[in-house]
Amino acid sequence: MKVYKYGDNVDTDVIIPARYLNAPDEKSLASHCMEDIDASFASSVEQGDIIVAGANFGCGSSREHAPLAIKACGVKCVIAPSFARIFYRNAINIGLPILESPEAAAEIQAGDTVSVDFATGTITDETQGKTWQAAPFPAFVERIIEAGGLLNSLKARGVAK
Repeated sequence: MKVYKYGDNVDTDVIIPARYLNAPDEKSLASHCMEDIDASFASSVEQGDIIVAGANFGCGSSREHAPLAIKACGVKCVIAPSFARIFYRNAINIGLPILESPEAAAEIQAGDTVSVDFATGTITDETQGKTWQAAPFPAFVERIIEAGGLLNSLKARGVAK
């Protein structure tokens, strides 16, 4: 999976600019994802690509639109040294895997081919031939992500309709 790389403090207004918050669906959100920091992102990102970023990714507002736009673009996961707390929770709630690994985030370069094993937390940069270890998800978080988000997970368990 190809990597898109961004710096520290990428906030939710950069991920999905506020002027698009009334978009009618996820596909519309995806078409504007990252456009204020990377105008070509939405048109070039492919299913399974990965975002690698600096510290405090997803800071700013608590809007769920940000991780939703990233997921709707087909991004497989986001790797960063740290995430804003509300972004982290929103990402899990909508089923977007995110991994914290300061070393991987520092060393992976834009355009590298990277694979991720979520069960073990292993991040492999196939371009550089390097591997890093992130904490794997706890079983309950893994189930949420596999179900496509918290609501889907609850529906599968018969807890929500």
